[in-house]
Amino acid sequence: MTEQNRTPDGLVIVDKPSGFTSHDVVAKMRGIARTRRVGHAGTLDPMATGVLVLGVERATKLLGHLALTEKEYLGTVRLGQATVTDDAEGEITSSADASAITREAVDAGVAELTGAIMQVPSKVSAIKIDGKRSYARVRGGEDFDIPARPVTVSSFQVYDVRAAVAEDGTPVLDLVVSVVCSSGTYIRALARDLGAGLGVGGHLTALRRTRVGPYAIDGAKTLEQLQEELTVMPVARAAGAAFDRWEVDERRAKLLLNGVRLDMPAYPRSPVAVFGPDGRFLALVEEQKGKAKSLAVFG
Repeated sequence: MTEQNRTPDGLVIVDKPSGFTSHDVVAKMRGIARTRRVGHAGTLDPMATGVLVLGVERATKLLGHLALTEKEYLGTVRLGQATVTDDAEGEITSSADASAITREAVDAGVAELTGAIMQVPSKVSAIKIDGKRSYARVRGGEDFDIPARPVTVSSFQVYDVRAAVAEDGTPVLDLVVSVVCSSGTYIRALARDLGAGLGVGGHLTALRRTRVGPYAIDGAKTLEQLQEELTVMPVARAAGAAFDRWEVDERRAKLLLNGVRLDMPAYPRSPVAVFGPDGRFLALVEEQKGKAKSLAVFG
């Protein structure tokens, strides 16, 4: 492949379609970008749509270090039915008339699930329990518990409450919600727990991720758009958006690229992106005893 036709290094912000696994999107991108070097930062359930961050070529080295700790979602929670997967993909396990649930009760339930909470992940998930995926244990008919873990739901808002009738005739309530949360939070577990707290069961019927860290949906492209024109966020811009920036002069840039551990200033977050005097992205480093330890070199 000539230099002119070479796939550029960088991040691709994909607007994932429903029905695709994150791995499906990576496989598609390998074909679009004509390279095997594609990876993703954080999965998105097949039912969900929205922001999925991919790394192409050398940017795959960034993925494990991206501080994609805060995520935003828009979704629909159905009160009145619980499912085995806590979303619309799974079989219904219970139904209850939700028509008498008041907005005040909904708001109180939402408040209980806001802030620093302990959450039990959904059983049909990729969480490993004693080395085995949780969903594989469910498929095998095992009875098991997943320990609760701390997550932070910094915002959980209900925008609309709509009365509806489910296919089985159950009167249900559909809540249009937005959630801002820490990485590792299961939105379908929030739907499950909200419904359980209200005594009628609940599950997620739609989910759209609108932001991951600094990367928002307005900068995302569909697979069809990327097929037409591959839009790659250059690795330097991606690093500048995600990490604190440390600019060094030419002499220190050469020393750093030659493996010398430079004295580095203190930064509130780690890792730190190092840029040379020409704006070239050199490396990701972390501070270790006052010195810069390289995590990934790009210069």
